[in-house]
Amino acid sequence: MSWLFKPGFFASSPVHVALVIGGIAALVCGVVGAFTVLRGQSYSGHALADLSVTGGSASFLSGVSPLWGFAGMGVLAAGVMDMIGIRRARGRDLATGIVRGAGLGLGALFLYWDTTHTSTTGAAITILFGSMFTTSTSVIPLVAAFGAPALAIVLIFYRPLLLSSVSADAAAARGVRVRLTGLLCLVAIALAVSLAAITVGAILSTALLVGPAAIALRMTNTPGRATVVAALIAVLATWLGIVLAYDSFSWPPSHDGWPVSFFIVTLIFLAFVGAQLVGQSRRSRLSESAG
Repeated sequence: MSWLFKPGFFASSPVHVALVIGGIAALVCGVVGAFTVLRGQSYSGHALADLSVTGGSASFLSGVSPLWGFAGMGVLAAGVMDMIGIRRARGRDLATGIVRGAGLGLGALFLYWDTTHTSTTGAAITILFGSMFTTSTSVIPLVAAFGAPALAIVLIFYRPLLLSSVSADAAAARGVRVRLTGLLCLVAIALAVSLAAITVGAILSTALLVGPAAIALRMTNTPGRATVVAALIAVLATWLGIVLAYDSFSWPPSHDGWPVSFFIVTLIFLAFVGAQLVGQSRRSRLSESAG
């Protein structure tokens, strides 16, 4: 396997940290992402990812880990979106757009201050595109601490989430507290995109949240299986992206290395295209056999 794993890969401490952090983030994003797609809340996930820029840039100004800002701003925005939104999809989109616009304005201001009033270098690149190879070991417990509640929400409220995803009215008739379930789902999405932001960056975090789930839901129609498959796809894409990013430091002509986020997002995109082609081919064969 020397053609894939370059010398020093398994002995590199930054690689170890990237594999652990990336694996946890991918697992959470795959599990939460399945319900994000099922509930039609991909736009909400995109908005929360954009708003994480505000929290991350504020964290750099405060001198704390960006993950605190990513998660804190995401959870706060989720609460505000739920508070001003309504049950109808149109109302949710309106609330999401309002909060997203206000948050991005603050994010632009904080990023400007990061580059002009602090001595921190590469803050904008780290926030927008991630930097797993430069992440400290001390961040691992924090990543696990933020990932655990997101997974717990899905595991504990799996059935209410599934019922309200199919029909909010039917779920309410069966005694499901739809408003609370929706808020908890938004909190889980906020935590997931905050973890994705620290791995692939805030601007690309939606790809890790939505991409594997969209692929999984094309491979199986069972929500439970789709959740497991989405998690596996997300973890595999992330780990393979880390391997390729490490290998890219030996690629000519510059030997500077390519971003981990580029490889992860590209792998997810290629997998999505492949799933689409396989699905179309399967439907064509079924149509021919039926005809």
